[in-house]
Amino acid sequence: MMRSSSSVATKVGVLALQGDVREHITAFRRALAESGLEGEVFPLRSADEIASCDAIAIPGGESTTIGRLIDQNNMREPLISFRGGIFATCAGMVLVSEEVDDPRITPLGIVDIKVSRNAFGRQKESFEALLPVKGLETPFPAVFIRAPLTVSAGPGVEVLAETEQGIVAIREGRHMVLAFHPELCSDIRLHALFLDGLRGNQEGF
Repeated sequence: MMRSSSSVATKVGVLALQGDVREHITAFRRALAESGLEGEVFPLRSADEIASCDAIAIPGGESTTIGRLIDQNNMREPLISFRGGIFATCAGMVLVSEEVDDPRITPLGIVDIKVSRNAFGRQKESFEALLPVKGLETPFPAVFIRAPLTVSAGPGVEVLAETEQGIVAIREGRHMVLAFHPELCSDIRLHALFLDGLRGNQEGF
C-alpha cells in the first residue's frame, strides 16, 4: 500500500525492463534534491517491489518490448492495482492507455486515454520543440522520438499540452503522461511537477 503524502521520504521506482531507465533515475534524483525533499529513486525490476513505491516511472523505449516484459515478469496486475502515481513517457503513454491502435499491444488501462502509436512517424521524423505546458511558467524543451499521440481523453483527464497534431501531455489524478522524453534534456521541471502532484500541490513551476 502506498504511504501517505505526509511521509518524510518519497520512493520512486523506474521500471527497468527496457528504455531510458538511467536518465529517469538521474532526473528524479535531481528533482528530489533541488526540491529539498528526501527520497529514494531506484531501478524497479521485480513485481514484489511495486507495492512499496509512492510513484513509478514507465520510461520511453519500445512499447511492444516493454509490454511483453511486463507480462513475463508478472507485473501487469500489480501495476494495474498500484495506488500511487505513475509518470509515463512516450512508450509509457501507449502502455498506460485504455486503448491503442496497435493490436500487438494490450494496454494496462490505467489512464482514460486513447492513443495512436508512432503518430509522428519513424525515428527520422524525430524533432524537438519548445512546448507550452500547463503548470510551467515558460515552454518546455520537448524531445519527440517516434512519439505517440493522445487522440481522445476521458472527462477526468486534464490536458497539459497540445501540438497541431493533438494532445501530447495529460494528467489524471496523481498520474502524468507525456508523449515526449523529458528525461533527455537538462530541464527537470516536469519530474518536479509530478512529484509535487503526489503531495497534492499542482500550482506549477
